[in-house]
Amino acid sequence: MALTDQEKEQIKAMIDRGEKLPARYKSLLFADAPEVELVWQGKTSEVTSVVLPFQSIEQIDEPRQETGKPVDHLFAADRRGRQSGGWTNKLIWGDNKLVLSSLKNGPLRQEIEAAGGLKLIYIDPPFDVGADFSVNLEVGDGEILTKEPSVIEELAYRDTWGRGTDSYLSMMYERLKLMHGLLTEDGSIYVHCDWRVNSAVRLAMDEIFRPENFLNEVVWCYKERERTLDFYNPKHDAIYFYAKNRAARGRPFNWSSAASEYSIVTRGKFKFDDDDGKGPYQIRGRNLQGSPIRAADGLSRTDEAKYPGLTYRDYLAQREGVAPRDWWEISIINKASEERLYYPTQKPQQLVERILAVSSNEGDLVADFFCGSGTTLAVAEKLGRKWIGCDLGRFAIHTTRKRLIGVQRELKAAGKPYRSFEILNLGKYERQYFVGIDPTLPEAQRRVQALQREEHYLTLILTAYQAERLFQMPPFHGKKGAALVVVGPVDAPVTQSQVRELVEECRRKKIAKVDVLGFEFEMGLVPVAQDEARGKGISLSLKYIPKDVFDRRAVERGQVKFYDVAYVELKPAVEKLKAQVRLTDFGVFYRQDDLDSLGETLKPGGGKVTVANGQVVKMIKDKQGVVTREVLTKKWTDWIDYWAVDFHFGSRPEVMRVRSQDGGETEMPTGNFIFENEWQSFRTRKDRKLELASGWHEYDKPGRYKIAVKVIDIFGNDTTKVVEVKV
Repeated sequence: MALTDQEKEQIKAMIDRGEKLPARYKSLLFADAPEVELVWQGKTSEVTSVVLPFQSIEQIDEPRQETGKPVDHLFAADRRGRQSGGWTNKLIWGDNKLVLSSLKNGPLRQEIEAAGGLKLIYIDPPFDVGADFSVNLEVGDGEILTKEPSVIEELAYRDTWGRGTDSYLSMMYERLKLMHGLLTEDGSIYVHCDWRVNSAVRLAMDEIFRPENFLNEVVWCYKERERTLDFYNPKHDAIYFYAKNRAARGRPFNWSSAASEYSIVTRGKFKFDDDDGKGPYQIRGRNLQGSPIRAADGLSRTDEAKYPGLTYRDYLAQREGVAPRDWWEISIINKASEERLYYPTQKPQQLVERILAVSSNEGDLVADFFCGSGTTLAVAEKLGRKWIGCDLGRFAIHTTRKRLIGVQRELKAAGKPYRSFEILNLGKYERQYFVGIDPTLPEAQRRVQALQREEHYLTLILTAYQAERLFQMPPFHGKKGAALVVVGPVDAPVTQSQVRELVEECRRKKIAKVDVLGFEFEMGLVPVAQDEARGKGISLSLKYIPKDVFDRRAVERGQVKFYDVAYVELKPAVEKLKAQVRLTDFGVFYRQDDLDSLGETLKPGGGKVTVANGQVVKMIKDKQGVVTREVLTKKWTDWIDYWAVDFHFGSRPEVMRVRSQDGGETEMPTGNFIFENEWQSFRTRKDRKLELASGWHEYDKPGRYKIAVKVIDIFGNDTTKVVEVKV
């Protein structure tokens, strides 16, 4: 160690004071310190290794009319034409850091390896420091409402950009390291960015994937309106292309799928055609040593006759085109394009198609861990690739779900194969993790941990709800204004029986108002429970606990919003062995702005569409300063963007796979059931109509069946209700 005595004393004194050591000591203290390294405030080599089980909340598979040739080479199909085996594609809602760690280190890794391993990753992470998670939504017949980001999305944005490039690199570095560990040795990764972060991203990629595995900086050039600036208009993005291990054999690079046509000049060289079906050709020299014509092109028939054996015919039809260059001219999605989804970061399908076609083969597994509107996943499905997608935003997951159902329908109509996909999240397991409960422990041990952490959990939720804690009034946990507050469990739904017992306790203790907070509520609880409570003189409010409560900053700033549980009413119909269900009502209560405050801030001649008191309202201030309000959600159906039906709800139990102590894998039933999406209706940009009655479903035999209906509102939030029918 080449340290002077003075340096040793300085280091010891700094350590004693708890101070950070200057970067210059790194190469002196550590034998394997790199000669060149990217350093920023907050950099750490630590990478999370947490493993949380995935919760399967929905299975989507447009039933096939035939189960024979179109699918039997991919997977098994049941008699209804639904996939019953093989790889199921995965759309995951959650923080991609926890998702990546759980995929890399958890039991799902075995399923990934059985599918051939992860061959390709394309990511388009946020790289615009001025961007946010706002999304434009269409309401009813087409009015545009800007959906503001959730608190958890806002905080993710602050985590990414709060300290500028430092915090952006901290976010990306850990996730890129997890992706590196998840890729196969012969896998590839493409990282999309622009001038704001490209230099930092390139250095981070070099550090993680190593410079020798760098393959290309692809420059995507596009055209849009040019502005008059004091510098050149920036009209390109950078896409960094790396191999996991450049020396590994088998890495796909199907360059011919991205080859371009020859120019007119080049095609003009193929001037001979013998009308024998082989097409035009040119005569070239064989480039043999000692040949007088070597590799000459543009030779004549006379040359061919003069130098037999030294020439050959080069047929245009046998050429694969011009090998692709590292700059691509691909148009952005224009406003009139059918492809456009009004999602702010949406990229053209043509761009993603090129990447997937070149760097993966049919049947390979590809992934996008910032999937946004689902372009990568839609392209993967069309090209016959298996896929994994992930996003933090609930609305992104909903947008992608609709898009992929559309792809399934498109492929079905064309008689082409496609795979089912499931929607996963970390759900209650993520909540358990946040409050200090290990979700992989046996139930008895989890219960012990839950009891130990109960007070911490209750205090957290009540603080976020801005309620005071009560200790001497069980089953009530707190008080807010005139209402007593009950907090539901972290890992289970609030049930109808629990609510009824609570209402009876309110009657006994002469309590007139109670708020029940829960992460989940039993299906069909609303509005029945509230109507029953009202009949007994109790004002009952049921409110969802948002994920935002687990961010300390959101709680401290009072930003966490608790929304009332929505309700859906439906009416089933039965004809012999057939059943149908019809939506009859739907109710929500959201708030995005205070209308009076908004009216004051609007400029004369300005307007805004917002949400207040459970309605979407359009506010306009005329040039005289007079504010008018128009309610856009005139019908309850205006709130609905999508709904789906499972005619066999309860037939598919959810099973959680966890690692056992001996390193193996064990399955644990969760007590929940997977929603199998068998019929759906949803709005699109082209078609704003919504069917309110499902198609008729025919059962195999008489009996009692549970039908589950899932309704998703215009913000991407879902509400489910179950009814029972007898056929």
